[in-house]
Amino acid sequence: MYTAAQQEERERLINEHAGLVKRIAYHLISRLPPSVQVEDLIQAGTVGLLEAAKKYDASQGASFDTYAGIRVRGAMLDEIRRSDWAPRSVHKNARQITEAIREVENRTGRSARDADVAELMGLGLEDYHQMVRDSTSYQVFSFEDITSEGEDKSFWKGGSSGPLEGFTREEFKQALAQGIAGLPEKESLVLSLYYDEELNLKEIGEVLAVSESRVSQIHSQALARLRARLAEWVDLEKESKT
Repeated sequence: MYTAAQQEERERLINEHAGLVKRIAYHLISRLPPSVQVEDLIQAGTVGLLEAAKKYDASQGASFDTYAGIRVRGAMLDEIRRSDWAPRSVHKNARQITEAIREVENRTGRSARDADVAELMGLGLEDYHQMVRDSTSYQVFSFEDITSEGEDKSFWKGGSSGPLEGFTREEFKQALAQGIAGLPEKESLVLSLYYDEELNLKEIGEVLAVSESRVSQIHSQALARLRARLAEWVDLEKESKT
């Protein structure tokens, strides 16, 4: 049971941070396909905020802003994954792209060129680029989401909270860092500008002096390449749920 003072403090935190839920929702929605509704994200985020106010412990050192932001974002990402708006064909195409990239890179020992992957898949270059854009547009995938403490675990080995959790998380973060470091220079730069600097595709295009569609293509290819290089972790995570 909560005392009257504790209940009053919880209600104060919730009221003061209602705007945080909307800010995070609109930030996420700009990176998601049109089928995702911002109202659904706000509803899920509100539940996350309520949980944050309930479980927050100031003695742990983190500010409520920081703690609530993690809980709210995590609740929204969980909602996106539960709903899974992606058609089955998108999942199938994503798997095919991943397998093709891995095969080319294992055979050549270098970063797979778009033309090589497209040829292996029996596609024209434009058709391949469109398939990559379609498949990655449904992936909720960002470096912050992957490594946020206590929240998202969908791309690191396993989903349990057993004694090896910290070790496997560190292993995954190292694999992710190596995967990013090994990307072609332009792909690495686009990811850095998009996720670290939070520039949109149009702004990145202005920085690189290329079209917005070209930036979208580079971004999608980078995500597809990372997914291929981290496929072992994704496959193991799926196995842990079967």
